[in-house]
Amino acid sequence: MTERVFITGGASGLGRSIALLYASKGARVCIGDITPEQGVETEKAINDAGGEGLFVECDVRRISDFEKAKDTLVKQWGGVDVVVNNAGVASAGSIEDTTIADWEWILDINVMGVVRGCKVFTPLLKEQGSGTIVNIASMAGLMLAPLMSSYNVSKAGVIALSETMNHEFVGTGVNVCVVCPAFFQTNLTSTMRSSIPGIQSNVNKLMKRSGVTAEDVASDIERAVRKGDFWVLPHKTERRLWYIKRASPSAFDFLMGLESKRWMKKMKAQAGQ
Repeated sequence: MTERVFITGGASGLGRSIALLYASKGARVCIGDITPEQGVETEKAINDAGGEGLFVECDVRRISDFEKAKDTLVKQWGGVDVVVNNAGVASAGSIEDTTIADWEWILDINVMGVVRGCKVFTPLLKEQGSGTIVNIASMAGLMLAPLMSSYNVSKAGVIALSETMNHEFVGTGVNVCVVCPAFFQTNLTSTMRSSIPGIQSNVNKLMKRSGVTAEDVASDIERAVRKGDFWVLPHKTERRLWYIKRASPSAFDFLMGLESKRWMKKMKAQAGQ
């Protein structure tokens, strides 16, 4: 049976890489995005890659957009097999400097956007008795680095939601997968909000130095969905640090403390320029 896939934020970045990977396997791929021009272009790229593409406008801040997307998938393809809650944004700043408006903005998109996707598609998947919900979180939700409180909290929320759903879905035939990458080349900083001077350029440098690509993460996701795995942790170094955190919290705190001092010193130096 041809797989049917729905991806929020599918017109660019990781979402597009996931879409094209599934397209190369002959899947039907529907991308939901707020940028019609990129959406239409990606729909064509899906078709060119060997899949069947479909673009729908979907703002994850509106549950009505999810409902329309679900109805479209049921009408045109008879349902959906993989739902990827990928759309997200980033922000950076200390707890005292990050505005409440920025907190509300990132939580509405990164947390509630995922919640809306899960709430709308879960009944359909349970009715089918099959399917997978893939929630894109981040190592930020596990490592909790300084000056990223709002982003960390948003991604930790996605992880908590995914773990909860994983327990709730036992025996339903529906799987959950949570993806926690570290830095890799994407367009996340294009909408990033921060009062820290130079933070976007620093993050871009870290992403460019990463040995992991969006295509690598997409492949890990496709493999995890196929195997029914819950965790996807694509970066080896950060994965090992997470293991250390679970086995020896004090050792992790020591290592994170050293890294935090280095990072904050660098940010302060830039702010003084």
